Amino acid sequence: MMACLRWRVLMPVVCLLVALCSSSSWGLTDPRDVYAITQLYAFLGSPLLPGWIPGGDPCGPPSWQGVECVNENITAVKLSGANLGGVLPEDLGSFASIILIDLSNNHIEGSLPTVLPITLRSLFLSSNNFTGRIPDTLSSLAQLTDLSLNHNQLIGPIPDSFLPLTNLINMDLSNNDLTGALPSSMGNLTALTTLHLQDNQLSGLLDVLQDLPLTELNIENNLFSGPIPDKLLSIPSFRKDGNPFNTTVLPSPPALSPSSPSVAPSPHSGADIPHSPPSSFPDSGNKTSKKVVANKFVWISIAGLLVIVLVLVSCLCIHRCCKAAVTSDNDKRVETTDAPPKTMPKQNPLYQAKKATEKSSSEPVIGSRAKNTVLNPGKDHNIDMTMLDVANPPRARPLPLVPSERIVANPTFSPLTLGENSSKMIETAKFFTIASLQQYTDSFSQENLIGKGTLGAVYSARLPDGKVLAVKKLDNAASGHLSDSEFLELVSRISRFKHENILELVGYCLEHRQRLLVYNFCRNGTLDDALNCDDEINKRLSWNARLRLALQAAKALEYLHEVCRPPVVHQNFKSCNVLLEDDLTVRISDCGLAPLLPPYSMAQLQGSGYGAPELEQGSYSLQSDVYSFGVVMLQLITGRKSLDRSRPRSEQNLARWAFLQLHDIDSLSRMVDPSLNGTYSSMSLSRVADIISMCIQPQAEFRPPMSEIVQKLLQMVQRDS
Repeated sequence: MMACLRWRVLMPVVCLLVALCSSSSWGLTDPRDVYAITQLYAFLGSPLLPGWIPGGDPCGPPSWQGVECVNENITAVKLSGANLGGVLPEDLGSFASIILIDLSNNHIEGSLPTVLPITLRSLFLSSNNFTGRIPDTLSSLAQLTDLSLNHNQLIGPIPDSFLPLTNLINMDLSNNDLTGALPSSMGNLTALTTLHLQDNQLSGLLDVLQDLPLTELNIENNLFSGPIPDKLLSIPSFRKDGNPFNTTVLPSPPALSPSSPSVAPSPHSGADIPHSPPSSFPDSGNKTSKKVVANKFVWISIAGLLVIVLVLVSCLCIHRCCKAAVTSDNDKRVETTDAPPKTMPKQNPLYQAKKATEKSSSEPVIGSRAKNTVLNPGKDHNIDMTMLDVANPPRARPLPLVPSERIVANPTFSPLTLGENSSKMIETAKFFTIASLQQYTDSFSQENLIGKGTLGAVYSARLPDGKVLAVKKLDNAASGHLSDSEFLELVSRISRFKHENILELVGYCLEHRQRLLVYNFCRNGTLDDALNCDDEINKRLSWNARLRLALQAAKALEYLHEVCRPPVVHQNFKSCNVLLEDDLTVRISDCGLAPLLPPYSMAQLQGSGYGAPELEQGSYSLQSDVYSFGVVMLQLITGRKSLDRSRPRSEQNLARWAFLQLHDIDSLSRMVDPSLNGTYSSMSLSRVADIISMCIQPQAEFRPPMSEIVQKLLQMVQRDS
């Protein structure tokens, strides 16, 4: 930690010296810009970028990739999708005249810079791994026109810093974990035309936006409440689904004015209909009018008598027909006592739903868990599903049989529209209402946030009986491309996984256009936490314990690859998806969720050190899972991270660094986790190295199937136990 602090203190000094040296040697680029770009390059981990030469001239030959200059000043840095890592320096304000920074679609971590260039007009930092809060120093960017911070892991409220940003035209803060109400200064964004806030936890009213010149507004999947201002409803592109707006409260009926007798109250109001003054009717002494009224009365009486006669005749006929049908049915029962009843035909979907409900009520409840979190499906943690829906009577439901309020909120979806067998589609996963999950997670509060991964945020949820669940709230980017029926089919496939080392789904929610997956909660965290953060669990990870963890994880992948039909590719196997029970039993999360992964997930996996070489060509197969498993085994024996930018450049990527040393016993011994204190034999270490070497072969065809790995690990565990 002290070394890291010293480096952060010395870094600006080093960068300044480099900048001064390069300025004196080249004499072209403004020294302030040289210092700023050198500092940025160092904090990003000195990536290999064409033309970027430490000590060189950013605006002189050769040109630096993504750097644009006007005369001696840097005006733009465009490095979107450049596979960058590292962090951003706290101070980016040293650039003298820069107007555009685009570092989107990378793997940059840490917090957002607090000091930004006041000349900025466009700032694009979307699709990275930024955490923390949005700095309130945004107020210094008076010239800003475009701001994109979407698809990160930002938390907390939106800062009340928009008063000076009268030039801002486009802003995207979507797909984060922002909370709280919209700040009042947003009402001062008089040039704002596009605003994206979807997939956060924002709440409160929308009144602050009603006078803005918006042409596109997306606030889907938040917690906004209250009535929607009329002015917002006139926005050409307005997306608002997935919010608990108060749209069911009807306004009070307007008071009737004595001057407008023609306006009558609604017949549902229960009030008497006011009569007009007598002067508004024809003269009561008019004989013609009296005659017409009398004739109408006669005809109405005759019609009423005819209707009564017809009703009596119809009832008599129906009675006789029913009596004949009952007699005939009794005769048939005497002839064939095994005939099925015909009063509820088999093709009726309501009949199917009733049968499925009766069947599911006799089935045991299955426990399971979720991604990027820790789940605990112990046998003594089965969930009493009668406690899950406080708004409806407790009934076992294999499908979300839609209550009346859901039909109003989301009329486009009904399980009965999904096909004849829809009620049998999901047999073990239980349906949760969004209202119950909001109650159990305290409205998905920041205090209950466990973490956020590629597919969405995970929250802890406490049931009324004290049991704890983990709720994965899928991002719209992850599941938005699926229809309701496709999502249910995905849930159905996941719920069929039956293996002791694979998380079984507890439940799901498909309501108000939100998709959530519910798992059990495991308090021992992930393997990544155990190796790097949790000293208490790390002490329990002896050499034999690590071998058993590897064996259990291998068995899970073997089940997916070689037992499931068709085979299932995990496509996101890493140590943070290896979850640990209280007894260190392994549960692999995210199994079956590959269809939800975004297009850039392969680049993310490769950028994190788990990706096989073939991912560069966009190819992913079962052998790619084997490679990722080999990296996790490397982490088990070394205690290192898969990608660690704090280490020397040659050691940052764990698999690349270790591959050439796995057959050198001296080098191998030096790379073993020091916390093991030599409690292993050289023979056992050598055998583990052989398995890892086979798994991380650069050529996919040379990697063994998981069944072979399981057999080798099983032999080692039996031999060493």
